[in-house]
Amino acid sequence: MKIVIADSYAALPGDLDWSGIETLGECIFYDRTHPPELAARAADAEVLLINKTPVTDADMEQMPRLRCIGLMITGLNLIDMEAAHRRGITVTNVPHYSTEAVAQMTIAHLLHIAMPIAPLSQQVKEGLWHDDYARIARNTHQIELYGLTLSIVGLGAIGSRVAAIAQGFGMKVLAYTSKSETELPFYIEKTDSLEELFSRADVLSLHCPLTQETTGIVSAERLAMMKPSAILLNMSRGGLIDEVALASALSKGRLYAAGLDVLSQEPVRPDNPLLALSNCHLTPHMGWNTAAAKRRLTQTVMDNLRAFLSGHPINVV
Repeated sequence: MKIVIADSYAALPGDLDWSGIETLGECIFYDRTHPPELAARAADAEVLLINKTPVTDADMEQMPRLRCIGLMITGLNLIDMEAAHRRGITVTNVPHYSTEAVAQMTIAHLLHIAMPIAPLSQQVKEGLWHDDYARIARNTHQIELYGLTLSIVGLGAIGSRVAAIAQGFGMKVLAYTSKSETELPFYIEKTDSLEELFSRADVLSLHCPLTQETTGIVSAERLAMMKPSAILLNMSRGGLIDEVALASALSKGRLYAAGLDVLSQEPVRPDNPLLALSNCHLTPHMGWNTAAAKRRLTQTVMDNLRAFLSGHPINVV
């Protein structure tokens, strides 16, 4: 069996253990695959593993032997799912491997904004503690999370974990979710509309998949509904946010701060207006990148392949 790994760079080869996968067939590793290159590289593949490379209906047309597409991520937005199902191609993903890591990154962004430890540490090292303690105190804005309202869009595994952590801080938790109120823990209040969710938020955190319905869900109109003191967090997908509208809100003081681990184009374009804003805190899509999460990722990809070959596939989407 021929297994093509289209973008091994994204899964950090050398950091992940590929040896188990290599025992399952002939493995061809490509560091990066640009979309026009995919069909030729995987023309005779039976299994295609991808992390960031999109797979279209036209690509699949040129892969007559393809039996399985193994996503090395959780999200499905890279695949033409209708085309894969129509062609009888099994698609698997890696659910929940990064739940704890991404939830932790969400809270790290929130705490970084609420309690600016890095700038304070730098001022101590520069001697300002001795020189002008009062000025440091006056110029440092710290936010107590207790009693604030966290609004969550998307209450899957990650959103639910963030809600539980926030409840531990004493925050009120609102959620916009398809789950019924009887399915929710006691500390989560369900809202009837996104407008209510946005307008009540002291902190708004995005944890929904990127779909046709959710693209640009954070629009100029919805940002205008938010409190000027509110914080926006996105550890999900960059396309959920109208970044030009967000940059405008942040630069004009209509939103206090944003913490983003994802952007609409990655790596970030040099002309992205968010780069110039001191109240927009960016990390390079690193929420998944703990050692524990990577071990779960590798093991699940291998388990998915073994199960598929046995005729009893798991994590099928």
